[in-house]
Amino acid sequence: MRQTGLRAGFLYPGHSAEDDYPAIERALGGVSLPVVHTLMREDAHRVDALLDIGGAGVLAEGARALRGLGVGAAVWACTSGSFVFGWDGAAAQVEGVREAAGVPASSTSFAFVNAARRLGVRRVAVAATYPSDVAERFGAFLGRAGIEVVALSCRGIVTAAEVGTLGRDEVLEFVAANDHPDAEAVLVPDTALHTVSWLDELEARAGKPVLTANQVSVWEGLRLAAGPEGLPPRPGLGRLFAGPTRHPRQSLTIPPQC
Repeated sequence: MRQTGLRAGFLYPGHSAEDDYPAIERALGGVSLPVVHTLMREDAHRVDALLDIGGAGVLAEGARALRGLGVGAAVWACTSGSFVFGWDGAAAQVEGVREAAGVPASSTSFAFVNAARRLGVRRVAVAATYPSDVAERFGAFLGRAGIEVVALSCRGIVTAAEVGTLGRDEVLEFVAANDHPDAEAVLVPDTALHTVSWLDELEARAGKPVLTANQVSVWEGLRLAAGPEGLPPRPGLGRLFAGPTRHPRQSLTIPPQC
């Protein structure tokens, strides 16, 4: 990536696949992707726990830390901890991060929507590591954005810690097994899952775009930090990064107040 000096910050709950961020930082070059770990009182893909993980006070504290790091954009890098609030609640959540961080903000859930729109994708398969009741809420969130979920699979893993132990072969198999012929892309919505080192392999196996949580989070943060200049193409990180990305006010629909 030729554009240098971009600095996007990420709020990440607990510890599981946060090493995806330095990995993609190295792959891109010339950018900085600092991660602030936010409080996770209970590691559980359960609605009540997720509402606590994504609470306003928890995120505001982390966002203030990002502000001190001088980032150009802030992303709440937790899919389930954003979509579980619903569309309007997730938008309010992002607005709170924006106010506390003092920079443009978003979340992984909205990043999936914007990434799908960037690629012109309207029908998707979702390969979710979550229990079914949580995964269904992601499907509803996508539906609110006009994205049709033609297949929704659930691996049923309760904790982020366990998701973070899944390796390359398991991830490739999981995504390939849960594709659907009518889907234009496969969405993999858990930031606890390692994926960024295998993005091109995932897309080669599926034969279509594969959007993963940490991938879209970084893309979202960098495009917000880039401003009107947009992001230049970058090979090796999936089709999402392969083409130029303009500022959202020019080409992408973004969530309210982002």
